[in-house]
Amino acid sequence: MFHALFFAATVASAPCSAAANHQFDFWVGIWTVTAKDGKPAGKDLVTRDYNGCVIIEHWRGAHGTNGEALNTYLPDSQQWQQSWADNTGLTLHLVGKLEGNTMVLSEKHVANGKTTIDRVKWIPLPDGRVREYWQSSSDGVHWQDVFDGYFSKVK
Repeated sequence: MFHALFFAATVASAPCSAAANHQFDFWVGIWTVTAKDGKPAGKDLVTRDYNGCVIIEHWRGAHGTNGEALNTYLPDSQQWQQSWADNTGLTLHLVGKLEGNTMVLSEKHVANGKTTIDRVKWIPLPDGRVREYWQSSSDGVHWQDVFDGYFSKVK
């Protein structure tokens, strides 16, 4: 009986209906992804689940990398967070916000005495594609490209 009451209460509410919860909706869809040079990079399924409170990315890379990300809006800090994990052992916990029309999330972590800052931008393009631009830095001044991909919706 407890389970039935719990699920009835959670389904009845709509806690993620505010406009800010939909700032990342431009990324929801089924996508083919190419690298900046036009070569295939992978396929991506990005869905809105759990009463619209979570955007879930299901990545399948052209070269065997597969991963998933959970993206949620945090109303108290007015920021987005992404938790990423993949089959290479990479995990990221990015936090950030919409800047203009670009979602910018980043993470700073230290491992073995080495600082790494990851910054990922999702940019909706006028032609309906989305550009994901991921860079990494050790000092926040000099950046190296990690991934520069273009998402085209599957029709």
